[in-house]
Amino acid sequence: MDFAERRAHAVEALAAEGVFDDDDHPLIGVLDRDEVGARIRELHDAFDGPGERLHTVAAKAATLVPVLRWFAEAGMGCEVASPGELAMALEAGFDPSRIVFDSPAKTPTELRHALELGANLNIDNVQELDRIDRLRTTVHGPGSTAEPGPGPASTPSTRAPSIGFRINPQTGSGGIEAMSTASHTSKFGVGLADPGAREMLVQAYAERPWLNQVHVHSGSQGMALDQIASGVAAVHDLAEEINARVGHRQVDRIDIGGGLPVNFTSEETDPTFHRYREAIEDAVPGLFDGRYTVTTEFGRSLLAKAGTIVARVEYVKHIGGRQVVITHAGAQVATRTAFAPESWPLRVSLHAPDGRFRGTTSAHDTRADGEPGSTPAPSLATDSATGPALRSDVAGPCCFSGDLLAQDVDLPAAEPGDLVAVHDTGAYYFSTPFSYNALPRPEVRGYEVGADGRVQWEPVRAAQSVGEILAESGGK
Repeated sequence: MDFAERRAHAVEALAAEGVFDDDDHPLIGVLDRDEVGARIRELHDAFDGPGERLHTVAAKAATLVPVLRWFAEAGMGCEVASPGELAMALEAGFDPSRIVFDSPAKTPTELRHALELGANLNIDNVQELDRIDRLRTTVHGPGSTAEPGPGPASTPSTRAPSIGFRINPQTGSGGIEAMSTASHTSKFGVGLADPGAREMLVQAYAERPWLNQVHVHSGSQGMALDQIASGVAAVHDLAEEINARVGHRQVDRIDIGGGLPVNFTSEETDPTFHRYREAIEDAVPGLFDGRYTVTTEFGRSLLAKAGTIVARVEYVKHIGGRQVVITHAGAQVATRTAFAPESWPLRVSLHAPDGRFRGTTSAHDTRADGEPGSTPAPSLATDSATGPALRSDVAGPCCFSGDLLAQDVDLPAAEPGDLVAVHDTGAYYFSTPFSYNALPRPEVRGYEVGADGRVQWEPVRAAQSVGEILAESGGK
């Protein structure tokens, strides 16, 4: 049974359970554990070969402790970028030696805590390096008497952490400017092509034998694989130069980040981790010869396809020649899609109240190079028994006109009480809610489908109550 069939079983099981009869919480997010496991296995298989690997999941893609725990149990590490994410990673069971701490705005307290734990650190800038220089004189590993930082107590790592600079290779932007991290003026890391930067970096490493890794994150949604690979190649060349200057292999780890694009236009998983590995290896054959430990930081590509948001249709109306389907899923869960629909198109399927499939909007890629992240064009896949398709908008509950999951697409005639399933939403969509209109965060569950088609549920997050919203907003 493939993940599309498992998703169909999950939607029908939710309907049979009566989930959408609850007016307080008429939507839910679900994650297919089998699909997540398949993506983890594919990642490890794609990077098989000589040398060590540290595959981490980017916590920002799934700020949900039970979901992060799935990755810890699978032997992965975790990339974090805030005290909250670090606390979640520790709570989920990641050993500090398998945690990578990124952020362009780390405070002294956060840096001290990471150093005490023995987490791996990616240094964003020279001023941060100065802070670490000072902190290392007072932090003495597991025996430090310094005050603990934010997050739950955790046993410090017994392994010396990998610490090094985040490098911006300045190799260019992709199809989504706001997501591109390797542009000439990106806020992240040290610009490698800036005057004097390369020599400064080589000298910094030569003066500090404990700097033993370099980091790059040139991938993002809308980036072509050859662009990502060119960023990795630039940082590999820098590592080789540093090691040649100091006369030995001081830099022994290269963190190549994540950012593998996801295809939101169909069920196909493309590009795959194997295609990514091939592109990197073509550009940087020396990266995989066993001399360097390779770290990765994937998030969206591990989780997106596994997730579905399912919501009840509340009303259906016809305005200006279009069917407008009003649902309970909108910008509060699909924020990027509402504000940048050309960059973040979503497929939405329509289901009967009992969960039976009725039709799916889809979008095809029109960009010449075939990479994801281009402007979509609407098309339709439906059950022929559902009747003629109607030009439709699928809208959410938020009070602004752009609160749309899909615009000017074809769908069968919908009715109140139908369900919409929003595909490919396992990363970011229900773990980073937008609190517009004080709408509650939806319940989230994991699921597995047995050979008999029965769905087994695992709680991930309870639905937020109005009382919790009131307390969170300063009420009594």
